[in-house]
Amino acid sequence: MSAAFTLAELLIVAASEVWRDNGEVLASGIGVVPRLGASLAKLTHSPELMMTDAEAFLVEEPVPLGARGDYEARFSGYMPFARVFDCVWGGRRHVMIAPIQIDRFGQTNLSAIGDPQRPKVQMLGMRGLPGNSMSHPNSMFVASHSPRMFVAGEVDVVGGVGYNPARWPVGASAAHVDLRHIVTDLCVLDFGGTEHAVRVRSLHPGVTLAQVKSATAFPLQSQATPPSTALPTAEQLAIIRRLDPHNLRAGVIKGNPPGDSTRAPSA
Repeated sequence: MSAAFTLAELLIVAASEVWRDNGEVLASGIGVVPRLGASLAKLTHSPELMMTDAEAFLVEEPVPLGARGDYEARFSGYMPFARVFDCVWGGRRHVMIAPIQIDRFGQTNLSAIGDPQRPKVQMLGMRGLPGNSMSHPNSMFVASHSPRMFVAGEVDVVGGVGYNPARWPVGASAAHVDLRHIVTDLCVLDFGGTEHAVRVRSLHPGVTLAQVKSATAFPLQSQATPPSTALPTAEQLAIIRRLDPHNLRAGVIKGNPPGDSTRAPSA
């Protein structure tokens, strides 16, 4: 076990676990931590995963982040959007997104904060979130766990489908929704509680259950003492650092803190 790792590296390892035992599906990680998590999964416990170069081709090995220099991707096939959507609608993709709000139903928001008619903050809009959040597995990444992210009631703009029957169209059911995990800077959550309630799956080193509950504006289900999130191994850290040669992961969490807050900072 490595004695020195950052919180971002801990989260990448936690993110990689969402693709464990998924089988031969398209692993799509949107953002630095999710993409590195998917890549780490393919290079360690789940080599059967399919991946793209984040452009238009399937690749045999994950492509490093940032400027590629002399690196040449190993293409194995053409993967245009039409084929991606075939995977989506057929349930053969598992995506990890980074929404700006999540509610107790797992509904997500990428669009705006505040009244949709006069938002305080305008974000990306719906993009493909409604269709991309159903019929195949979805997980989420949150860089700053707070009540503003995990909101009371519903998210301000319901873009991503969740376990809220009141929002489903006629003919839809829970069979169309498959929400898996939420990796945050405090913990790992899942939807394994009663009637798909959000549940604490593990706590990161130095984080308490009370801290997680106070940072969440809706009730969480949990064991009395949740397990600790698995720490990165030396092998995993080496892979992460090779896949992120420009250290883009250092900018994901403010201040790039250590992964174990109980340890004294390295000299």
